[in-house]
Amino acid sequence: MSRPRQPARRSSGPQGEAGEPLRASWRPAPREASAAGGGPPKKPNGWRRFAGTYGWRVYALPILLVVTVLVGVDTATTGDESGQQSAESSVGPQAEGPQATERRGKPANLNIPTAELPDGAPYTSAGNGTWRIVPGTSEPVGKGSEEFTYTVEIEDGLNEADYGGDEAFAQMVDGTLANEKSWIGDGSIKLRRVDASGPDPDFRVSLTSHETTKRADVCGFSIPYPTSCWRSSSERVVINHARWVRGAEAFGSDMLLYRQYAINHEVGHALGNNHEGCKAEGDLAPVMMQQTFGVANDYVAKLNTDDPINRQAVPKDGKTCRPNAWPVPGSRPSS
Repeated sequence: MSRPRQPARRSSGPQGEAGEPLRASWRPAPREASAAGGGPPKKPNGWRRFAGTYGWRVYALPILLVVTVLVGVDTATTGDESGQQSAESSVGPQAEGPQATERRGKPANLNIPTAELPDGAPYTSAGNGTWRIVPGTSEPVGKGSEEFTYTVEIEDGLNEADYGGDEAFAQMVDGTLANEKSWIGDGSIKLRRVDASGPDPDFRVSLTSHETTKRADVCGFSIPYPTSCWRSSSERVVINHARWVRGAEAFGSDMLLYRQYAINHEVGHALGNNHEGCKAEGDLAPVMMQQTFGVANDYVAKLNTDDPINRQAVPKDGKTCRPNAWPVPGSRPSS
């Protein structure tokens, strides 16, 4: 299983050749006498005298003026559109993969009742924006040939009473990822926890306050609901602290199942998986469905209408699944 990871040079135009510039004659030839009679030629009026003096330039100048105005207007319009597109695309998915997996391309007003944060226990709204690594390591779990390492991290400034303390969070992460129903269940990978004493991890499972997740360099806030995400540029699995404490409407009061889902879904992104929709009415939802916001395709599809990667993942087809935390739900749990 694989894991997700130029100003143009302006060339000079042809140089002008050496030589004298074109110029009109300053001594125009006299006009011939009219056919009606001889005699000296008629004295040209002001316009004819001007045209005779400057020749073809008289007619070229108005045309050049019009062309210049049109080009200026077109350039200004194109420049505005280009700047807007760059600003929007800079927050979206980059060549290395999704920067923040739950982020829409543009902010939008969404009405998704199942995406609202449930009522419940208090949580720390804002942390310090820095993370500490929880000490502790594990032996590899799983039988696959490819190994991925991870750390468990907590944002500084969170109230430990909200989440039970660093060790409790770490145990939940380790226990979830070591379960045979999790990503090791298909036999393709191994997972191993490391800490600050070991090598740099492949990804960081990080409990993070709601206000920090809203930062543009973390998850962003184009979806107006508390959300977790995978941030590929920092290799960070961001677990939203508000969701960790309150859960999601689709999971009801089953906080254990929701927390297992949140870990498996975002780690799934770190392992290279994109979003999915409900496949059949009444089935268990795929773990890569955005179940934090609901298990009905019609609701979840609203989140992906302008997402270049995920907009085809969830059809608006009326199907509704049951909440599910596991990538391989048919496997037996580890003993």
